[in-house]
Amino acid sequence: MPAQPLNSSDLSALATTLPNWQLVAGTLHRDLVFADFVEAFAFMTKVALIAEAMDHHPQWSNVWNRVSIDLITHDTGCLSNLDVQLAQRIDGLTP
Repeated sequence: MPAQPLNSSDLSALATTLPNWQLVAGTLHRDLVFADFVEAFAFMTKVALIAEAMDHHPQWSNVWNRVSIDLITHDTGCLSNLDVQLAQRIDGLTP
């Protein structure tokens, strides 16, 4: 599916549709904390498989039990429907 940039209405709805995410510097951002490194890495592995299947990859970092994720569609230079879909799938992996 091709990336469709989000319009202003879509961006306004993000606070409701993705309450665990924040708009930070033009990206969808989320910080997660896990019990330990193994849980954090297991989560990242699950996200990596989803991202690869979507051909849409996050910008992220991991330090011990913390994972920080930023989503943006580089092809469009802004947030797109792909970022929303990936964020929703990531949310589906978390309690």
